[in-house]
Amino acid sequence: MSRDNSRESSLLYLPKVAEIISQLGEELAFVVPNKDAGLLPINRFVMDLEELAEHLPPTVVAGLKVARGWLDEILDGPGTFTEKSIRDFNAWHAWLTSALLASERGTAMPTWPDKWDESRPAVARVELAKKVTRRFPLEAEEPAILLNLPDDLEFLRAFRDESLELLDDIEQGVLVLEDNRTDVVTINSIFRAFHTFKGGAGFLHLEALHVLAHELESLLDAVRRAELCITSEIIDLVLSGADALKHFTSEISAQLQGENPSTPIHVPTRKIVGRVQALLRGEKTLTVSAAHVAETSEALTFSGSVVETSDPTAGLSKVHPTSTETIGESAAARAFVKLDTAKLDNLVDIVGELVIAQSMVVQDPDVQKINSLQLVRCLRQLSRITTDLQRNAMSLRMVPIRPMFHKMKRLVRDLATRQQKQVQLVLEGEDTELDRNIVEKLGDPLVHMIRNAVDHGLEDPAGRVAKGKPDLGIIRLSASHQRGGIVIRIQDDGRGLDRERILDTAIARELVKASENLTESEIFSLIFLPGFSTVEKITELSGRGVGMDVVRRNIENLRGKIEIRSLPGRGTTFTILLPLTLAIIDGLLVGVGNDRYIIPTLSVRESFRPQPGMVSSVHEQGEVVSVRGRQTPLLRLGRYLGTPSRAINPEDGIVIVVESGEAARGLLVDELIGKQEVVVKSLGAAFAKQSMLAGGAVLGDGWVGLILDVDTLVKLPYEAEGVQSPNSSAIL
Repeated sequence: MSRDNSRESSLLYLPKVAEIISQLGEELAFVVPNKDAGLLPINRFVMDLEELAEHLPPTVVAGLKVARGWLDEILDGPGTFTEKSIRDFNAWHAWLTSALLASERGTAMPTWPDKWDESRPAVARVELAKKVTRRFPLEAEEPAILLNLPDDLEFLRAFRDESLELLDDIEQGVLVLEDNRTDVVTINSIFRAFHTFKGGAGFLHLEALHVLAHELESLLDAVRRAELCITSEIIDLVLSGADALKHFTSEISAQLQGENPSTPIHVPTRKIVGRVQALLRGEKTLTVSAAHVAETSEALTFSGSVVETSDPTAGLSKVHPTSTETIGESAAARAFVKLDTAKLDNLVDIVGELVIAQSMVVQDPDVQKINSLQLVRCLRQLSRITTDLQRNAMSLRMVPIRPMFHKMKRLVRDLATRQQKQVQLVLEGEDTELDRNIVEKLGDPLVHMIRNAVDHGLEDPAGRVAKGKPDLGIIRLSASHQRGGIVIRIQDDGRGLDRERILDTAIARELVKASENLTESEIFSLIFLPGFSTVEKITELSGRGVGMDVVRRNIENLRGKIEIRSLPGRGTTFTILLPLTLAIIDGLLVGVGNDRYIIPTLSVRESFRPQPGMVSSVHEQGEVVSVRGRQTPLLRLGRYLGTPSRAINPEDGIVIVVESGEAARGLLVDELIGKQEVVVKSLGAAFAKQSMLAGGAVLGDGWVGLILDVDTLVKLPYEAEGVQSPNSSAIL
């Protein structure tokens, strides 16, 4: 980059840098000798400046290195400021402010103080060994931490929240390094995360966490400086260390919630620390068995065999250091505010009420009688503003599915290692956004399905080669916007579902009758029945038949559905269809007598006015309607709900065919009023025990429309004279 371009880049980021320096100065003003107040915020501001290093003048970058050295000494040592360190930081802040002003004006930089060391010492292999200040025998007692809840409650909560984010970033970053082991940006990102974690632990005097984070930071620092290179052993070691830190953090969180307060927290870390220190000295190390990470952070028992690693860098390319200490995404390009999600939900609810109130005003008969062109214009403008406001408010609840998808990468890695299979997880559509409430509840179904794909779907390497397939199995996890909602697909190139075996098992267990003529799709759906399993050998991962029924139930609770396609020997694809949000749904507004009901459009296959002869009665099934040559059970919605219906003859009404899983049912209504986007409202505790209604919505005219639960309607038992009406008091 030319000098002119470099200066233009610096000027572009100077406002952001000035803001950070100003905030840093405010923190320095309240620092007191021998107190730890202000240490973490100042460390965070310096890290923010380090992230902008590539856009700053070299002299300013050198000044940041000086502050970094001072902070590291404090964090690794007493954990508090002294009078001398406070004077040094105030002088440094004044110098940095002058340097920033000189850079902005294009004048000479302020004089560099003689007592400042311009850069941190170069880290050579011998010096790395010196950084290992303590060598712990593997049989030594594991360290414990004791929380000071009365004095550090708020600090511990902040530390817990930040630590969970840092550990997620570390795990995702390490999985990136498995594919690209020389990714400098990712290496620096993981290093900074461990560094921040170490600073927080040191601030709160959590010695065991501080020591482990420090050793892992030193390991990543050695990689950054090309003293070591990324190997599978280092990747396993960093993941094991992150799991231990996550376990510590979980225990801290439990005590913050009142579980066993003031109890010492023990987590095995000695072996991890010892292995890191051995790597930094270039010695042989003990490899952690891959089996212990099969359930991610839940298992922390370390065992394994000796691996010869006298030269862990042999045959691998090293990471080339860059000109700046830190490289990453520009902090100037992103700004976030943390807030309580309850406040966000309240905002969305209030905006929903505003939209309803606006619609009621527009549709009010008295307002519509007013003959005023100016009023019409104002109402149109009000409608546009409320629509935009609602769209923006709803977008606040939308989050990308990327973090959840990346967690599946760790799961696949551990399961494949445990089962000695070669598996690659391909992610697509990671930036697809959906309601955060759906994302939170989608985790368990995805874990079950990914686990089944690795355990049942993919063959072992020898079996794949024997079938003419590559030994590397592929699982493809994708997300996209389709059908007015979100479509998530889990696809593998394994053995596929055994149609005959599934059917034989279902018949043997009397789940279906041998005389039933089931379609392929209906046969595949049998795997969702509780307790259903074709696996002869029960493993730790699966085979008990308790997974897929939970998957379907959780998906249906999210107002979604799941479909299966499978080809023998070529693989299986599970397709999950979900609404974009649980707060607003697209629905068909239908009329039955004087009442109006809402049917979610995601469950609607088609609607039509039946012709004479299309509706008939079948023994033990009641009324059915012929839809494209197939008999579909018919439910007269008015008769079932106890509402007088105007459509006595089917030809006088409208049939809406709805789906739940592979089952379908025709609903006979009086009229189809239209399609409408409605805000879902809870019906309250009085209706908690009924399953017929999924909620309610206030319509534009102020009246309430009840949202029907399609799954319940489809699964109603058949009666010779039609479906029996429910107890009206239980519903309405």
